[in-house]
Amino acid sequence: MTRTRQATRPSVSWWMAIPLVAASLLAAPGFAQDDTLTVTHGVSTFGDLRYGPDFEHLDYVNPDAPRGGEFSFAWSGSFDSMHPYTRNGRAAVLASIFFESLLEGTADEVGSYYCLLCESIAFPEDRSYVIFTLREEARFSDGSPVTAEDVLFSYEILRDEGLPSFRASIGLTLAGAEALDDRRIRFDFNPESPIRGRIDTAGGLPVFSRASHDASGLAFEDSRLEPLMGSGPYVVERIDVGERTIFRRNPDYWGYDLPINQGRHNYDTIRIEYYGDAIASFEGFTAGQYTFRSESSSNQWATAYDFPSLEEGLVVREEIPDGTISSGQSFVMNLRRPQFQDVRVREAISLMFNFEWTNQTLFHGLYTTNVSFWENTHLAASGLPSEAELALLEPLRDQLRPEVFTENAYALGESNPDRAFDRRRARQAAALLAEAGWEPGDDGMLRNEAGQTLDIEFLNASPLFDRIINPYVENLTAIGVNAFMNRIDNAQFTQRERDYDFDIITDHFPMSYEPGSGLRQYFGSATANDSVFNPAGVADPAIDVLVEAVVDAETQEDLNTAVHALDRVLRWERFRVPQWYNPNHWVAYYDMYRYPENLPPYSLGFLDFWWIDPEAEAALREAGAF
Repeated sequence: MTRTRQATRPSVSWWMAIPLVAASLLAAPGFAQDDTLTVTHGVSTFGDLRYGPDFEHLDYVNPDAPRGGEFSFAWSGSFDSMHPYTRNGRAAVLASIFFESLLEGTADEVGSYYCLLCESIAFPEDRSYVIFTLREEARFSDGSPVTAEDVLFSYEILRDEGLPSFRASIGLTLAGAEALDDRRIRFDFNPESPIRGRIDTAGGLPVFSRASHDASGLAFEDSRLEPLMGSGPYVVERIDVGERTIFRRNPDYWGYDLPINQGRHNYDTIRIEYYGDAIASFEGFTAGQYTFRSESSSNQWATAYDFPSLEEGLVVREEIPDGTISSGQSFVMNLRRPQFQDVRVREAISLMFNFEWTNQTLFHGLYTTNVSFWENTHLAASGLPSEAELALLEPLRDQLRPEVFTENAYALGESNPDRAFDRRRARQAAALLAEAGWEPGDDGMLRNEAGQTLDIEFLNASPLFDRIINPYVENLTAIGVNAFMNRIDNAQFTQRERDYDFDIITDHFPMSYEPGSGLRQYFGSATANDSVFNPAGVADPAIDVLVEAVVDAETQEDLNTAVHALDRVLRWERFRVPQWYNPNHWVAYYDMYRYPENLPPYSLGFLDFWWIDPEAEAALREAGAF
């Protein structure tokens, strides 16, 4: 029986952190009466697929990796839900581990997806629609088949009741879906949506069991501890709310023999221990309460790894080069606040953060500043605009900052690494604030014409960030800004962030190598007050035009040009203060984990394709390491 649903058109997109889709296409007769369709095992944006239809395994895995053992790591914070697709509740880490999608990305290609739940993809030349044929052997964890009806249900429920970001991306790209039979589903695309992002939008949706949702008796938006059923290799073993989660590899997982899964999903169990703070978490690692740690604190990395298990050789401490794009970690100003409406105020605030002193004094010189939104990639803007960029920028000249055309791409430049308070920068900041109408009062505090002080609250949920924010606050206070830090718990922070109830927070801008319509959720006017991914509240018609230029790019050259122009304009808006990124992965682990000799460029993969040496694990247990 055929069922059809038409999509609504809400706001925002969700797949920014997911690669786009792959290619090397095979022409074949189609499913529609008047169309000649391309039928393939994968699709790509601009290039060929790395892997042909008969590949045996991904190049970067060890197809002979042993399966077994437990992978354990820690998380600071808490959780009260196993449902990551609703704003209600705080979802556990890896709460999406149960769900697969029609397509699967790889870690050695940019913009590639291959069939996972599907066995083939078929689409016409104009990509006005796509037909996925599901694998006959695909099963949910209870052994029931994954059907086109389940895919249709997942699409509809995410479209109608999912996170705003899901609803928006679906509404902007997908016009409707139709289950053609038990194994075939057709997605139709909005004609105005960019061709480049169409198939991966449909193919990247998580697939839920409709029967499990109906049996739960809950609305999709309700928080829940019994997760929806998926088809992935892991299921729930144990949940201790706020303390730990344990996921067990399903011995009956349907997809073990797929080429794309060879050498992957190697652990019998994955355990996550939750700690109230980072200090307790580190102590738990040294005591053997968990066995793998990805370190994020430079101070910890430089000074704390001298405990007995490491000195005895039971623990490995390793730096592995990371060539991936920076996460864009930044202090983010809320442009919805009146005190941040003047760009001169924003630049003055930025100038008072001394990265060089922070890096040298607090981070042992281990970090690099992330100037660009696409830091550490070829997409970062540099110098003056190129001729190709100017072709995009000139029609917007009246709407853009003049510096976009006359100055190099915006960067704060280096500050004094020897003193937290940089006097040269303080003079620059004070001059900018005076131009913006903020003058010192009798009490030394800056005030506007209405006598109001320039109040700035730094919202913080991490005790480890106190040492970073406090010197910044002191610098701002020294020039008359009424700055202060407010440390709250994780739950309060999450709620205030969702409600946009903050002045400045630390957040991330995780851009991709082939950005597309997902940029709308980060910088688009239409969703500025609806997207959880636009903390700054960026809403600018000129930026909207440049975002669409990125979305509409049909060649790699056009994409590079459009992203350079967008990056340049975003940086000159000065709504964020770049923090830092790490050019290396810092990992420490009990010496039983192993990984392939040639790691892929776009993922460290410790949860994906690492494995446990059973003999080494036994030796560690015999030594009482954990």
